[in-house]
This record gives sequence, C-alpha cells and structure tokens, in this order.
Amino acid sequence: MTIPSEMKALLLVGDGYTKTPSGSALEAMEPYLEPGSIAVPVPGPSQVLIKVSLASINPSDVAFIKGQYGQPRAKGRPAGFEGVGTVVASGDEPYPQSLVGKRVAFATGLSNWGSWAEFAVAEAAACIPLLDTVRDEDGAAMIVNPLTAIAMFDIVKQEGEKAFVMTAGASQLCKLIIGLASEEGFRPIVTVRRDEQIELLKEIGAAHVLNEKAPDFEATLREVMKAEQPRIFLDAVTGPLASAIFNAMPKRARWIIYGRLDPEATVIREPGQLIFQHKHIEGFWLSEWMRQSKERRGPAILEAQQRFSDGRWATDVTAVVPFAEAMTRVPAELAKPNGKVFIRP
Repeated sequence: MTIPSEMKALLLVGDGYTKTPSGSALEAMEPYLEPGSIAVPVPGPSQVLIKVSLASINPSDVAFIKGQYGQPRAKGRPAGFEGVGTVVASGDEPYPQSLVGKRVAFATGLSNWGSWAEFAVAEAAACIPLLDTVRDEDGAAMIVNPLTAIAMFDIVKQEGEKAFVMTAGASQLCKLIIGLASEEGFRPIVTVRRDEQIELLKEIGAAHVLNEKAPDFEATLREVMKAEQPRIFLDAVTGPLASAIFNAMPKRARWIIYGRLDPEATVIREPGQLIFQHKHIEGFWLSEWMRQSKERRGPAILEAQQRFSDGRWATDVTAVVPFAEAMTRVPAELAKPNGKVFIRP
C-alpha cells in the first residue's frame, strides 16, 4: 500500500507524570488527549509499521494518559498500548521484514507511538502473527489481558492451593482467569461492586463472588478465607479493599499487585503478619514477565490464540467507537460494566 506522510491520532496533552493523581475512572478525554494529525512514524531496524484496524482500551491506558502509570508520557505522541492491524513496512532486520503483509496483535511498549492512531510503530518482538480464526476484537486484546491471565494462573498453579483470590472480578482479565481455573478444578474467590455481576461470574466458574459494598462484606470474607485457605491474592485494586483481604488471609499468603484502581492509601493493618505469618507482598508487570519468560511466552501466545479460536475464551465487547467519535463517546462507554471498549481508526 502507499503509506501517507501524515495520520490522524489521539495525542497526549500531558508530559511525564502527573503531580495531582486522581482516580481510575476516565471522566473526560479533553484534559489528557486531543485529536490531531502527526507525521507517520518510520520504523527503526527492529521495528514494524502497522496499519491499525482496532485498538483496545485497558485500565493501564487510562492510568497512562492521566500520568499515573509507571511509564512517562511523551507530549504530542499517540496514546494506546495495544491493538491489531496489518504490517505495512519494517526496519532492515530479517524478522521485521518477514512480518510485512501479516495481520498481527501488537503492543507498543516503550516506542511512544501508541495504537490510538491510523498507524503505529511496535517492536517486531512485541507482535504476534494471528491465526485467521482469531477475530479482530480478540486480536486487539490479545496481549495485555490473555498473556497476563496465563502468566498469573501459572503462579496460582505453582503455589499448589486450589483456592485463590482476585479483586475486580468482573474485569475481562479476571473472567479469563476464571475460565482457566474452572477447567482445572481451581476455586476462584472474587470481589465485585455490583450484585448483578455475582451470578454471571458464578456461571463461568467462580467459587465465591463477594460484593465489597455489602454491609456484611468483611464478616463474609473472613468466613470464606477460613473455609478456603487461599494463599494467592491477585490484586488490581489496592486501597482499603485489598488491605482487608490480605489481613483476612492465612499464613504464607502472597499479595501480588498488578494495578491500582483505587487511589486511596493502602494500609497494612498488621505489619507483624509479614514477620510471624510469613506473608509477602510483590508486584507483577507483564512487560517484565515477557522479558524473563521467553520459554513460556511462545506456548502462552499459542494457547491464547487457540482459546479464542475455539470459543473457550471470547472478548466481551461493550463498544467499538469510530475514531471521529472517540473524544465524546469513550468515557461514557468505559463507565459501562463487564466489557471492553475499542477505538477503530
């Protein structure tokens, strides 16, 4: 195809990190992004240029554009960590060149050329050639959630306990993990904020679904912890909720933090648990797992594609928003529960 000199994109307004952190909800696009035109980037030696078909919106994207992610913004560059599209040009190394013409799922990583644009640059190593049986909606959400689900469920299996805990239970990521767990006889304990989400998650395999807003939440939580004795806690929320869960967990519990949806302070109620009960707190970042788990990465990518192809997994779609409507529609669509929002350039 003929590659134009300029492209439309949603460009970052802020630079670096914010000095005034706020919550995880995206109240409006205007303080953080502006629509504009920018020169189409040129891929470096190890990179490819992708004509974007569909770009996903993850909680990490919202944290990033608000300056609250562990990666600084670059003012005037497109946002968006993940998407699907066709490789139209490459750098001069053999592997990037072999991807030209292929439909790929991609992550933009540290390239500072995000997926919320007509074209994006990504490292060839961060691109996944897709099976024809994988939908664009699944391909655009192939990396961040599916690979995190497989990687974190590996941790659960290695621990050896059948029960484990997750916050943000109605998220796409948690639904994927629940699917993995139910196939192998594990017992996910998840928290939600709405009663209407409880039966949905039980139907797909959650052993317990607790509404964190219920007046008897902490009492019910203690009963479930005592009965199930979970050792792994996969946490996207932090704050008072996570503090309560970790406090109620048994000895040798591992609190694994991979997000911060709650901006409130996270308090360790009883620090002595870290000493006398051998509890641990650690973090999980998919980018680091990808770098350190090269032998596992290939099989995990294939497994994710097979699951989307045969219907064991499916991306729940709230909305596919045309690029021209993104500034006005995206915040309201993200506020709806249970599904993902995409931008179509």
